Amino acid sequence: MYRYFQAEQTRGGDGGLNEKLELIVDAKADLAEGPCWDRERKVLYWVDIVGKKVHMYDPTQLQSRTIEVGQYVGAVVPRKSGGLMLAMHHGFYSLDLETEALVPIADPEREKENNRFNDGKCDASGRFWAGTMELDGKKGEGSLYCLDRNLDVRTVLQNVSISNGLGWSPDHKTMYYIDTPTRQVAAFDYDLDTGTISNKRTVVSIPEGDGDPDGMTVDEEGMIWVAHWGGSRVSRWNPSTGECLEEIPVPASQVTSCAFGGDHLDELYITTARLGLGQNDLLNEPHAGGLFRIKVNVRGLPSHPFAG
Repeated sequence: MYRYFQAEQTRGGDGGLNEKLELIVDAKADLAEGPCWDRERKVLYWVDIVGKKVHMYDPTQLQSRTIEVGQYVGAVVPRKSGGLMLAMHHGFYSLDLETEALVPIADPEREKENNRFNDGKCDASGRFWAGTMELDGKKGEGSLYCLDRNLDVRTVLQNVSISNGLGWSPDHKTMYYIDTPTRQVAAFDYDLDTGTISNKRTVVSIPEGDGDPDGMTVDEEGMIWVAHWGGSRVSRWNPSTGECLEEIPVPASQVTSCAFGGDHLDELYITTARLGLGQNDLLNEPHAGGLFRIKVNVRGLPSHPFAG
């Protein structure tokens, strides 16, 4: 039985939201993150970073599956050749869904034991982008990496504090990126053929008091959706103007990420966390750490599998 919450639009908008936000899985995850819709299998993958788990939710069968992976896991994406690819505490791994066996692929930060991978996604050419952070959030200790299809790893950005949301414009010519403490969404010119970025600029600034920008996704109109850690919401922004178009209130303060899914990519899945919340906080938000969903009147862009 799903639990429903009112999720009326705020800050104007164009009537793009339905009235109900659904609690899909009351997982009570420590740090749910990285939702990723698999178009082929019609399932949603997501992770509990601190819980060291990969989750799969099948909305048709209303079933969930959990795989324990034994270390912090920051991101999950499907692999074109089968199974999943993970960005974890100790680098990139493949995961066999039949045997649940992990195979290490590359660890670009093997000398940095106090760093772990955080968020990650694949571009339309099947490269796996993921970034790192120091376990306690120490500034400037992380980097953004790209795992190419030949399994080589490139360092793309350095001096990152908390590498987070990633996304690309519908024409694949712009990449968006969040380093959480900056409170900004950065944009880069993107060359899909080479997987290179250039011309960094700021397209969105999150106001003080609205929480910190965490994970993000992009819709087919080119608008970006940002999860607010400590802000109890997901917001939709126009990257051309920096304007906040609408917001979805979420009954959990630590909102971590969002992704479009469903047959028509018009269902927004939202992950949340319980990390850092005290007993009084949890009394007020008992479903923190849950997986939520809301139907919207715009379609998202499809996720892409790793092609290596």
